[in-house]
Amino acid sequence: MDHQTGIRNTLKQYWGYEHFRPSQEEIISSVLEGKDTLALLPTGGGKSICFQVPALYQEGICLVISPLIALMKDQVANLVKRGVSAVAIYSGMRHTDIDRILDNCIYGDVKLLYVSPERLTTELMNVRLRQMPVNLIAVDEAHCISQWGYDFRPSYLKIAEIRTILPEVPIIALTATATPEVVQDIQEKLLFKKENVLQKSFSRSNLAYVVFQEEDKLRRMREILNSVPGSGIVYVRSRKRSQEIAVHLAKNNISAVYYHAGLDTERRTAIQEAWIDNKVRIIVATNAFGMGIDKPDVRIVLHLALPESLEAYFQEAGRAGRDEKKAYAVLLHMDEDRKKLEHYYQTAFPPIAEIKKVYQSLAAYFQLAVGSGLGDSFDFDLTEFVEIYKLNIMTTYSSLKILEQSEWLVLTESVFRPASIRFIVNKEELYDYTLRNRKMEYVIKKILQNFQGAFNNDVTFFEGKLARILNMELPDVRKALELLVQNAVIDYRPQREKPQLIFTQEIVSARNLLIDKKIYDFRKKRYYQKMKAAIAYAERPICRNQQLLDYFGETAKKCGICDVCLGRTTVDITPNDYQLYKEKIIDLLKSAPQTIEQLTTHFATNRKEELLAVLDFLENEQFIIVKDGIIHWKP
Repeated sequence: MDHQTGIRNTLKQYWGYEHFRPSQEEIISSVLEGKDTLALLPTGGGKSICFQVPALYQEGICLVISPLIALMKDQVANLVKRGVSAVAIYSGMRHTDIDRILDNCIYGDVKLLYVSPERLTTELMNVRLRQMPVNLIAVDEAHCISQWGYDFRPSYLKIAEIRTILPEVPIIALTATATPEVVQDIQEKLLFKKENVLQKSFSRSNLAYVVFQEEDKLRRMREILNSVPGSGIVYVRSRKRSQEIAVHLAKNNISAVYYHAGLDTERRTAIQEAWIDNKVRIIVATNAFGMGIDKPDVRIVLHLALPESLEAYFQEAGRAGRDEKKAYAVLLHMDEDRKKLEHYYQTAFPPIAEIKKVYQSLAAYFQLAVGSGLGDSFDFDLTEFVEIYKLNIMTTYSSLKILEQSEWLVLTESVFRPASIRFIVNKEELYDYTLRNRKMEYVIKKILQNFQGAFNNDVTFFEGKLARILNMELPDVRKALELLVQNAVIDYRPQREKPQLIFTQEIVSARNLLIDKKIYDFRKKRYYQKMKAAIAYAERPICRNQQLLDYFGETAKKCGICDVCLGRTTVDITPNDYQLYKEKIIDLLKSAPQTIEQLTTHFATNRKEELLAVLDFLENEQFIIVKDGIIHWKP
């Protein structure tokens, strides 16, 4: 059987599709030919198919590297539902569980092993990888490997090290958000044997990008949601705001729920499923929502504030219209948003002395002495931490991100670990215990009925589900289980869901904590550039689609469906013309301040509207200052 027929049969067998989406088959064929491949597909373009199909079609196992634990769990769960043997290893798991999974990957029939990048280079993983029949290495969210990217993860830089262990295994890197610099950087950092980029255009002909400058955002949001029927997402910047907006919409007869990382897993899952099943229309969420969610019929994604970067915006907006039917990506902004973004920029890069203070406080919080801590993993409650040490929460979070980028630690998103239970007495001893403790008999009986195997193994369960089975309040269930622990009847580990903080180097004194100032300054400059690009997208009267594609290195014609193309802004300029105007204006003003009348003499008489639009933007961006009718360049 030829490859083409084989991979189509695999697609049909596991996904039920007759045909691949554009570019998928070409990418898969490249992988099967043993070529290192960088796949650039827009959000919703079906990136995971590009490594899952070749993994299933070939003998052996595919190693998938992903930065987000929630995304790994979702993909594994979806694969298992399709009858695929897939597993995941990530921070916070017990050593015995990791050991068992790795054994199954070597001796069992596992087809896809998902790992977080920080787990990849452990000694245990290195030893076991040499024994695995790996057929492909897949690097998801590959932009994380580049310092030019918007979500750099230093742990990604270590991925190339496994190529020395698996030198003949091809790599497929996948991303939906890569500028030209990042595209080049990904291939260099992953040691591609030969440059090989396969890209589907980022253009989404069915998706209309719309930007409104609006002081009364709530009124405009209601108007838009009432005029665009169907499922939608409203993105906000904070957990508190997500709840406020959901309540506001519900009060105005728009079905809505809120979603953020602070909700427990059972509640998040229930909310997500209700929205996917169209039992609720609008989900109001922070950026914690959306990765791995494959809901094709989202008709509108609405942002209530300016994004920090166009990469983040493009990915979030791209969750609309995956079914290729008409959809809208709407951004509402006002002058205050610019000030907030600039404030976030200041807090994102605290002074190095503040970063060292946070690091010292961490060592004290976890009671770690200098020279200890290497590889140690802890549950981490940021709110509790800042309260104890009287720290600013935003500055502290930013300090942690810089410490992570400097490779002193890793801070993961919340890791949910279900509760586990195992009886440590034999059946005769348990019978004697129930005779002496009649109040516990009912609890023990229900556990035995619902958790088979608990005499021989750790059995995982959801505490909320057990509470419903027992018809008891959750705190009372936990007290009963703790009593059984105290009486040496069971081994019980409560469920938990907290971020994990892992120290990747030994604890050092503040004097020896090295933060590379050159890299710090580089990242600060990149952050500023990305923020300015996001502001420019909202404020420039240029086709929105052209602006986005130009940012990602792709040329495009006017889309014809955004607010600019439909004439909702008065002037339309191409990105190239805008840049030419800007450069010429600044050159003229560097020579001497000028009035508008003086400037217009340097441009064609029929281009005055375009000139005035560019001047307005340059003033908003503070490239120029206008005083008493005189325009000055601001160096």
